[in-house]
Amino acid sequence: MVQQVLYRALVSTKWLSECVRANRIGPSLRVLDASWYSPGERDALQEFRDRHIPGASFFDIEECKDKTSPYELMLPSEAHFADYVGHLGISNDTHVVVYDGDDLGSFYAPRAWWMFRVFGHRTVSVLNGGFKNWVKDGHPVTSEISKPEPAVFKATLDRSLLKTYADMVENMESKRFQVVDSRSEGRYRGTEPEPGNEGLDPGHIPGSLNMPFFEFLTEAGFEKSPEEIRSMFQEKKVDLSQPLIATCRKGITACHIALAAYLCGKPDVAIYDGSWSEWFRRAPPEHKLSEWKRNKA
Repeated sequence: MVQQVLYRALVSTKWLSECVRANRIGPSLRVLDASWYSPGERDALQEFRDRHIPGASFFDIEECKDKTSPYELMLPSEAHFADYVGHLGISNDTHVVVYDGDDLGSFYAPRAWWMFRVFGHRTVSVLNGGFKNWVKDGHPVTSEISKPEPAVFKATLDRSLLKTYADMVENMESKRFQVVDSRSEGRYRGTEPEPGNEGLDPGHIPGSLNMPFFEFLTEAGFEKSPEEIRSMFQEKKVDLSQPLIATCRKGITACHIALAAYLCGKPDVAIYDGSWSEWFRRAPPEHKLSEWKRNKA
């Protein structure tokens, strides 16, 4: 694998708090709350309105998606993404820091991180530890809603970081890419149900390996060290020098795989955006491995 200088994928709460205190949040540094929760669990937008990092804007993943797709939370078009983040005051020269309020420390933030990268923006970081640790560390919060001056953002889709259903079907034959599924072992194997009411049975794509995304996080909600992460990949016999595709339920927690590999110096992990949500609905029965029907019987 060719080593290259990578933009820092993580920033600390201490570093960001110093930026807030120095009034550096502005055109050159924008902070986004990318929280999302299942309907009926928590209200991400209301929680943002109640308290957030000073100067942060709300990144609404339900608005920044392809609303015409039958699948869950698919990428928007280049024009849609450019317009959406431009209205948040983000230009191609802006350093973007993303976080979310999940109790794990990080859940949706890596998806936002990957979205910027797949649209050609490299100066983007995840707040290590998330809002949970921002609050725990005693850093300031506010309910004041900032109104950033709109900026011009040019989005250019990097197709090397994105895989489609057709790509996954082709990979079934060529096996050019390793495939890693970031869902829990039970959902991957089909011994526990998929959450929600979308009619999805659990299971996985043949040939894919399972690395639950939450195992990349410490109990306190921080990313594990590159050394620990590298050992985790080695244990699963995932070769970081070779091409890799990450998948999950809807292309969200798969981005934790991409972030983890990035921290090990591998910036080219592709995401299967449709993930199991699309694969379950489109793939023939023999290409869906699951213990679910046996268990229900």
